[in-house]
Amino acid sequence: MTNKEQLQLFNTLTRKKESFIPLHKDLVGMYVCGPTVYGEPHLGHARPAVTFDLVFRYLQHIGYKVRYVRNITDVGHLENDADEGEDKIAKKARVEQLEPMEIAQYYIDSYHFAMDKLNVKRPSIEPRASGHVIEQIEMVQRILDKGYAYVSEGSVYFDVAKFDKDFGYGKLSGRVLDEMIANTRSLDGQDEKRNPADFALWKKASPEHIMRWHSLWSVGFPGWHIECTAMSTKYLGEHFDIHGGGMDLLFPHHESEVCQSTVANGVESVKYWMHNNMITINGQKMGKSLGNFITLNQFFTGDHPILEHAYSPMTIRFFVLQAHYRSTLDFSNEALQAAEKGMGKLYAGLKTLDKLKAGEQSTEDINAWIQKGYDAMNDDFNSSKLIAELFDAVRMINSMDAGKVSLTADDLALLKQYYYAFFFDILGMKNEENGNDNSSLADEVMNVVLELRQDAKNEKNWVIADAIRNKLAAIGITIKDTKEGVSWEKS
Repeated sequence: MTNKEQLQLFNTLTRKKESFIPLHKDLVGMYVCGPTVYGEPHLGHARPAVTFDLVFRYLQHIGYKVRYVRNITDVGHLENDADEGEDKIAKKARVEQLEPMEIAQYYIDSYHFAMDKLNVKRPSIEPRASGHVIEQIEMVQRILDKGYAYVSEGSVYFDVAKFDKDFGYGKLSGRVLDEMIANTRSLDGQDEKRNPADFALWKKASPEHIMRWHSLWSVGFPGWHIECTAMSTKYLGEHFDIHGGGMDLLFPHHESEVCQSTVANGVESVKYWMHNNMITINGQKMGKSLGNFITLNQFFTGDHPILEHAYSPMTIRFFVLQAHYRSTLDFSNEALQAAEKGMGKLYAGLKTLDKLKAGEQSTEDINAWIQKGYDAMNDDFNSSKLIAELFDAVRMINSMDAGKVSLTADDLALLKQYYYAFFFDILGMKNEENGNDNSSLADEVMNVVLELRQDAKNEKNWVIADAIRNKLAAIGITIKDTKEGVSWEKS
């Protein structure tokens, strides 16, 4: 059922599904572009993190040893993803009057906190761009030595026209160089380049630029694209299996990586390119640069005007997983509440499953159900289909609980084993009630508090009753008195 040879994935490079055959038997090298750490992680960060966590988990589940590298960009990513402007982290450091590495460390910690909440596994290696400047300088020099880059006023640029002539530019993104040049406006600061499509491998630092290193060409800093090529080569070799990231990185970032690796390493380094689609809000990409993002912590606390209430980390994870990673996913409270409701049914199914008693014969084909689960994941990691199979399992569980179907002890054990494997091991869900949030204990404590408040009201001791309400409100707990009774929620 877990036959590795059956796994198919969509390769952005060839624009079709292909059988996954790693370069080295039973070993997989995977590189995924991580965050640029200059702000709080938001819902847009959750999708690639959860998507490639799913890939990581499934590859491990079917028996591969995976070296998963996810980088941290803490230098070189300029505003608007261009070769001009201020470094995003340096700008934040200037505004906050902090050292750039203080900014980076603060938001790295914030990112890790949010990813841990979402039950995203830590990668095997998490290199920082700032810790690999030497490797980036060495790679720039190799590209220069091979004649595919040039120095201009202390900066080094990749010669896209020469690359296009010799290797063909745009294999990954489908961009045509001549069309790009025809549609490019002349911008200030671009006169250093021979061609507006050329991109920076190394930038000379202006006097006010905070983050700078010495090189043969100038005191400066690496371009944004070179970091991933240098670090993936260092940790995965010149040729590796999977490179992943968001669709927004396809161009120019990943296209530039193809150029760099082809020249520096003499080979197109990546066998399979994978790209998750965007999370949108009102049809527009959610992101910091657009100012329409909601941080993950705001989802967890409900502290955002758009949100109707707080959503648990597992609700966010389930919301991401219920759509196939290559499809768009539009945010709305209704969509999150539907995810919350659906997730609740799967958790309820687990509780019912644990109390079922075996019968003398099986009236359901459990092996066929298990195979459908693996077929879903082998079909380009289709978490949406796998979730549909879990809902089908809930149907079986409820029917068995109602006495309408039966399973032998062996089949019931199989159903439990694979329900847990699909839901927890592969989809990466976790039982939040058993986590550190002590939610069941909180419910019991609140019930006691509400009973004391009701006793005060019965005795017409409005001072005590109001004091309880106000003290709870001060710590973010809202009491609601309705015709049906009293309820509470964490605001």
